[in-house]
Amino acid sequence: MRLACYQPEIAGNMGAVLRLAACYGVPVDVVEPCGFVWSDARMRRAGMDYAAQVPVERHADWATFRAVRPARLILLTTKAQQRLHDFAFMPGDTLVMGSESSGVPADVAAACDAAVRIPISRDVRSLNLAVAAAIALTEALRQTGELPA
Repeated sequence: MRLACYQPEIAGNMGAVLRLAACYGVPVDVVEPCGFVWSDARMRRAGMDYAAQVPVERHADWATFRAVRPARLILLTTKAQQRLHDFAFMPGDTLVMGSESSGVPADVAAACDAAVRIPISRDVRSLNLAVAAAIALTEALRQTGELPA
């Protein structure tokens, strides 16, 4: 299981995703460009010392990422019809999250093998990126029997 962040824009969110990945023992892919300088203090603060424990691969663009990550890609998006808890995750899946303000472009969405959404109240637009990553990753690891003890 992996997490992939497509063009993340907020350093604090990226730091929180790195901390999440450290806690669950999963690697992270970052598809650039990022909307912040990678060494941003906000990212370090959110990730704390956990971030140093996470295998992170940064990719110059989507094509570079796809060339080295041919695994099944599961897009987390508010636009998906399929609910997260109704989807069957498999070991080796990569959970893809789009940028905070715009998600992913149509060609990236089309390149993903599936798209799922986290059910939320109709009165709001979306969850915070790191919160959504935590919910989805927990469910994916639960289903595949890979949750840490």
